[in-house]
Amino acid sequence: MNCALRLVEIFGSQADLARAFQLDRAVVSHWVRVGYVPARWAGEVERLTSGRIGAVEVLDEASAKKPVRVKSRPDDAPFGFQQGSQAMSHFAPSKRIQSFHPPQRTLMGPGPTEIHPRVLTTMSQPAIGYLDPVFVEMMEELKSLLRYVFQTRNPLTFPVSGPGSVGMEFCFVNLVAPGDKVIVCQNGVFGGRMLENVLRCGGIPVVVEDKWGEPVDPQKVEDALKKNKDARIVAFVHAETSTGCQSDAKLLTQIAHQRDALVIVDAVTSLGGSPVKVEEWEIDAIYSASQKCLSCTPGLSPVSISERLVERVRKRKDKIHSWFMDMNLLLGYWGATTRTYHHTAPTNSLFALHEALLLIREEGLENSWARHQRHHVALKAGLEAMGLEFVVAEKHQLPQMNAVRCPEGVDEAAVRKTLLNEFGLEIGAGLGPLAGKIWRFGLMGYSCRPDNVMLCLSALGSVLVDMGLPLHVGDAEAAAHGAYAQMHARDAQRKKRAA
Repeated sequence: MNCALRLVEIFGSQADLARAFQLDRAVVSHWVRVGYVPARWAGEVERLTSGRIGAVEVLDEASAKKPVRVKSRPDDAPFGFQQGSQAMSHFAPSKRIQSFHPPQRTLMGPGPTEIHPRVLTTMSQPAIGYLDPVFVEMMEELKSLLRYVFQTRNPLTFPVSGPGSVGMEFCFVNLVAPGDKVIVCQNGVFGGRMLENVLRCGGIPVVVEDKWGEPVDPQKVEDALKKNKDARIVAFVHAETSTGCQSDAKLLTQIAHQRDALVIVDAVTSLGGSPVKVEEWEIDAIYSASQKCLSCTPGLSPVSISERLVERVRKRKDKIHSWFMDMNLLLGYWGATTRTYHHTAPTNSLFALHEALLLIREEGLENSWARHQRHHVALKAGLEAMGLEFVVAEKHQLPQMNAVRCPEGVDEAAVRKTLLNEFGLEIGAGLGPLAGKIWRFGLMGYSCRPDNVMLCLSALGSVLVDMGLPLHVGDAEAAAHGAYAQMHARDAQRKKRAA
């Protein structure tokens, strides 16, 4: 029995059915005559029959009786699902999938960070073409904002389409030719990734290794350059995310240049949160990421390349070993001249980065650096009041990435799980030899706020007390408040002296 006849049976007559659906009786009569109920009535059928006839049944029957067709297509190629042909359903998901709505989290791990509401709103704007004149104008503004954050006038300063790892590969694949000798500084996870890039580019790496949690030793770099006079590049991580350790980028660059070597600098975690001065420090090539202190959506990697390196890449006689990341090709799209098609740029992500950089410009870059340092001092005071020990010595600590050792006897993974499940708070775990031994607390971009500092200390203290640690509830928060008060007092005195 088809759905039309079942409806008549449920309501008793065609007249009663027509009244229930507020239709002319002739419409109902037509349903019965053709043997199906039109698909547009599926929801109403399910509602008025209290589910005795499901909407899916109406849709399936209507699709089988009268498939939707497009006039430009032949009659034997209908749109829609033909009853009796189940070929497509073999590949359908086994569970019912609904729209995804992520929970609200407080992100205080190694990245990504929370995103400012203005940036989220900007991302939701209508998409436009990547060669649209309006979009091209926005690209020029975006490049100028990036030059401000990098503190450089390098014309080739733009976001590579991809995460920070793509920015890393962009620099290495363009600057390292097969046979080039490269000094690679490794004091954490990301120095190791630099080493991997050199090897894949056919370069000859010379590794300068330092203990995880310690900065790159300038003397070791100088010694390596003396022993390897043919080394063409020195690569190092400015802010090692795996430990929260900051190396002296200015000094390392000076040492490299004294030996006629270029530098590639990883500023993924430092850009926007700590001083990065590309022009003053004479950095040759540098890359970062959108989801750290820039507080944007993941998936973009800002880079800045000096003009002399651009010329060097242009003069390379061998082909760059990546089509997508070939600087010569990307210059045609991101250069100052007429745009030529290279790839489909992630337009809405670029809208978001434009807004995120505009927020930093409005705040002031030095104020952004100061904000990260300020909340680091407060968080550090609270963590140390709990008896937690930092992995990195104070003078090398990165304000936006705070790594502390887990107390003995505490299940570090259980603490992170409890913080996430009970407080909606995400912190990071240790990597490599520090896995299971440390926690990493990120204070980056929009996540770097006093309410996050206090929530983190309160939640962590609560979890540790529940696990049996002899902590006095409230001491950590009091220490953080005390640190804030001292900084307020110092700022007030400084302003008074300046007046």
